[in-house]
Amino acid sequence: MVNNIVSLRADDNMIPSNFVGFLRRTVLPVAILSAVTPLLALQTEGNSSWGRLITSAAIACNPSTRKIYAVNEGEDSVTVMDVATGAVHIVKVGREPIALAINSATNRVYTANNGNASVSVIDGTNDTVVATVASAPLPYTVAVDAASNKVYVTHTYSGTVTEINGASNAVRTLKVGNADGLVVDPETGTVFLSTYEDPNIRILNEATGAVTKVAVGPHIWGMVFDESSSTLFLAHTATAEVVAMDEKTHVVSTIPVGKIPCALAIDSATHRLYVVNYGDETLSMIDLQTGKVIATLPVGRHPQGIAVDSESSHIYVANVLGNSVTVIDGAKEKVIFDLNAGSHPYAVAIDPILGHVYAANYSAPWITSIANRK
Repeated sequence: MVNNIVSLRADDNMIPSNFVGFLRRTVLPVAILSAVTPLLALQTEGNSSWGRLITSAAIACNPSTRKIYAVNEGEDSVTVMDVATGAVHIVKVGREPIALAINSATNRVYTANNGNASVSVIDGTNDTVVATVASAPLPYTVAVDAASNKVYVTHTYSGTVTEINGASNAVRTLKVGNADGLVVDPETGTVFLSTYEDPNIRILNEATGAVTKVAVGPHIWGMVFDESSSTLFLAHTATAEVVAMDEKTHVVSTIPVGKIPCALAIDSATHRLYVVNYGDETLSMIDLQTGKVIATLPVGRHPQGIAVDSESSHIYVANVLGNSVTVIDGAKEKVIFDLNAGSHPYAVAIDPILGHVYAANYSAPWITSIANRK
């Protein structure tokens, strides 16, 4: 893989900073990017720090307990913030946690530890680690199917996906090929897998293990599933398009958006899809009933994370090099303001009750309280 490496600055506005890569911060400096599979190579001005992998699954809210969980990759821990009381608790997990997912039904939090090939299982009742599950090397992102109580973990360049039984923590290794992106449809027991280099999306049937491939084009990053229309949306970085794939028919269509789309979010209340365009630092608003872009708005410097508060129709975009979160009024289709965040925010989570917004940061403080609905 070393032959595929070129030297680029992180602010060359060419490659989204949230892309997966296999390089570790102990191997190459932050200014090195993979020409084929990008990774986070965050170069702060005047700082020669080393690069680290990141994913948009770094922070999440458990709506049933109103707790926010965020990985502290540099400190081998997870921050737990009680939204109602403001209390903060630190949970030690495995080495270099990179992503997490929550099963609200069982009140379990699963943390993918990229540094020591494991998944930490946190009991959300008392926020302690109750199990450590061995996985394939370099776990990257994680998703939960609450209906089947199964957990799925991707691994950088391993050719496999790990399936964890949530009841027993038993592990099954699925040889389904390399996977970066991971989305679950719990209604049908379907797992969608994408790889940046692979022009095919892979569709895994949980019950049978069968894998179906659908051609969507290479250089896909960022996926979101719309349950109301049974449609998977994918950000196509190379062609500046969003790819829409019907789960039932596998029919594929495209919607032109901004340069290097990298993150997606859906407002189920308004049936709108929001697309973060890293390359031209904009947000595309798409009406899902017409499949058309209805507005394009400016955001901050090198945007990469997004979350939607359906109650207020507000959209929050994390700007990695802007150290800010852009707040957008979806109903009025305009930018409200930018809010200060921590150092290089790259993912966002929202408490659905009061609309408290939190950002995951690249360095301490690992989580920042941004705003609330009031």
